[in-house]
Amino acid sequence: MKTKLGKILIIDDNEDVLISAKLLLKKHSQKIVTINHPEKAPNLLYKEKFDMVLLDMNFTEGKTDGEEGFFWLGKILEIDSEMIVILITAYGDIDKAVEGVKAGATNFVSKPWENEKLLATLNSAQSLANSRKELAKVKIQQKGLSDYINQPFNEIIGNSAPMQQLYKMIKKVARTPANILITGENGTGKELVARAIHRESNRKDEIFLGVDVGSLNESLFESELFGHEKGAFTDAKQKKPGRFEVASGGTLFLDEIGNLSMNIQSKLLRVLETREFISVGGTRPVAFDVRLICATNADLQKMIAENNFREDLLYRINTVEIALPSLRERKDDIPILLNHFLKKYAEKYKQDIEKFSNVALQKLKYYDWPGNVRELRHTVERAVIMSDSKIIDVDSFMFTKEDHWKNPTDIHDYNLDNIEQKVIEEVFRKFDGNISKMAEALGLTRASLYRRLKKYDI
Repeated sequence: MKTKLGKILIIDDNEDVLISAKLLLKKHSQKIVTINHPEKAPNLLYKEKFDMVLLDMNFTEGKTDGEEGFFWLGKILEIDSEMIVILITAYGDIDKAVEGVKAGATNFVSKPWENEKLLATLNSAQSLANSRKELAKVKIQQKGLSDYINQPFNEIIGNSAPMQQLYKMIKKVARTPANILITGENGTGKELVARAIHRESNRKDEIFLGVDVGSLNESLFESELFGHEKGAFTDAKQKKPGRFEVASGGTLFLDEIGNLSMNIQSKLLRVLETREFISVGGTRPVAFDVRLICATNADLQKMIAENNFREDLLYRINTVEIALPSLRERKDDIPILLNHFLKKYAEKYKQDIEKFSNVALQKLKYYDWPGNVRELRHTVERAVIMSDSKIIDVDSFMFTKEDHWKNPTDIHDYNLDNIEQKVIEEVFRKFDGNISKMAEALGLTRASLYRRLKKYDI
């Protein structure tokens, strides 16, 4: 099956050649544009994207040295170094055409041409053009895949009621085309939720590409998201596709959206409204098709009130908002998270560790985790490194934010059994499970304390 030809620009001073080529190729290609002099080519190439150019080698009557063709070949490649250029040459000038290929042309055809041979040459060239586009896209996709594989963990963990609600929300919105805004404190797993939405969506077989836009200054933002042309700035040694182009067909995740300047917000809004962008140094608009997911830990409504965030941009990115619970709002998930990270890091650091001690589990239960799951993960990793035994005890943990310990005796529940349990749990934590000190502090015998520990499964 032949490759469908894209947009072709034909440059030749012979009107008969132009008419003949257009009649032959128009039914095989997306669009044919013909011009009779190469001086018209640069303006066209800046305004419109072509898949290939057919270029005559001589334009001045009596000239046969091909120098004009070499000159305009160089100009075309300066505009687009990836352009497919097919030289058109007289049969007797094939040696010159071969030199042209060495100078950067893709191939050549001699005139008068055989129709089938010309079509075969152009189909081969179109395949090459498609391959070049795919290669640029695959390079960034591979990086995105590598980043995904190397994530601290690539699934959401938790069975608590808030997490069950989150799972329902993900399934509900994933298969819609709606733009999603994920909000929540740092460390709650906003990117993991974005990836989960992508995996449940109709775009799951396409790329998921994440960008921390909050870390990009204005010039980097445009280059990263919209790409740049060769020579657009000092270090632009080659054309680079932007994230909107690479992620087209898949999902684009913009993290820390609340950190964008007002100027960048305006540019992003315009791109989202028109569904096309212009690369840095480029002149042609490029259409894209992405599922957009944004995330922030900022209060965007407050920022709008303070004139630090555009309300129209919020409406554009926030068809559905998903608010992630903090870890202190889903404490029931702490044991499963601890076990998950214990297994992960024991394997990573080749430590023979089986579990956490009961004292350690009680201690961790009453910490507020201001850094959420990210802090818990780092805490477990440090503990695994510091532990010298098969059971991780309290001395393996290091907490610097002591004001984030919750006092379980600050209660609003007046059930006596519940109060007793909370007091015993607090004393357990305070004395690191030392039975003698706990019994003394509670005014109980050791036997009475053991019965209560068994009763409350502490």
